[in-house]
Amino acid sequence: MEYVYPAVFHTNDDGTYTITYPDLPGCISEGKTLANAMYMAQSALTQWIEYHIDKKIDLQAASNTQNIKTEGSEFVNLIRADVKDGRAVKRTISIPKWMDERVVKSGLSLSRVLQDALSQRFQ
Repeated sequence: MEYVYPAVFHTNDDGTYTITYPDLPGCISEGKTLANAMYMAQSALTQWIEYHIDKKIDLQAASNTQNIKTEGSEFVNLIRADVKDGRAVKRTISIPKWMDERVVKSGLSLSRVLQDALSQRFQ
């Protein structure tokens, strides 16, 4: 699911950035450059939302960017988070017997191998 929230970027005296989200108390990050700050803002937003979904805490609606007040060295930018549902799902799969025997013998987790392979495939 996709979420978009406005973030306030404050330019610090040393050229770094502090990022806050007016609608998400406690969601704060920093970046050394603007590009790094954008990346960190997205990462912080994604983690914040994932935590609140996991804990079943309601998310506040995003404010209109025009309603957010900024000061001299601040600007507002919309940040997008693509949050994936990480809950485990049981599936029945079929593999050849020889593969199953090798998995058992090697001590591998078939679930972990499948997750790793699918994660690589979908990147």
